[in-house]
Amino acid sequence: MASQQIRSQREDAQVFTGEDLCKEKAQEVLARFSLPKGLIPMTDVTEIGHNESTGFVWVCRKKKTNHLFRAIGRNVSYDSEVTALIENRRMRNLTGVKSKELLIWVTISDISADESGKITFGTPAGLSHILSIVFIFSLTATQSGHYVSPISCNTETMEFVGMYR
Repeated sequence: MASQQIRSQREDAQVFTGEDLCKEKAQEVLARFSLPKGLIPMTDVTEIGHNESTGFVWVCRKKKTNHLFRAIGRNVSYDSEVTALIENRRMRNLTGVKSKELLIWVTISDISADESGKITFGTPAGLSHILSIVFIFSLTATQSGHYVSPISCNTETMEFVGMYR
């Protein structure tokens, strides 16, 4: 179904291919909509697209991938195709993202960030979980592979300030 949505949105969209360019463009899109840059890991990404007139975005990768957000000890699964409607501080109608809660995988359908530094993850059933953006993204890998923790987070740009090792 995601492939069908992507095909229908592709004509009027900006489409980028290649892992390095996709990483750059994904960060630009997330920053423009005031969402945390680390929200969607960009490992093995082959294509990213954004239809500005509808707000539809997609990320295609070589294969399904799991990512561990170490700060919260949460595994998140990203399908080979992730789609959403993006607007300021929010991604809704999200497809292709699941979080492991205890022993089951729960579909994430909505992500929103507020000005106070809180991020809300919603499910299709209407359940939600609210966490601090700083807490979730508190371990950020440097180019050397070491992890650093932020002292604070600029909630306007969702960028970390005052990194320390």
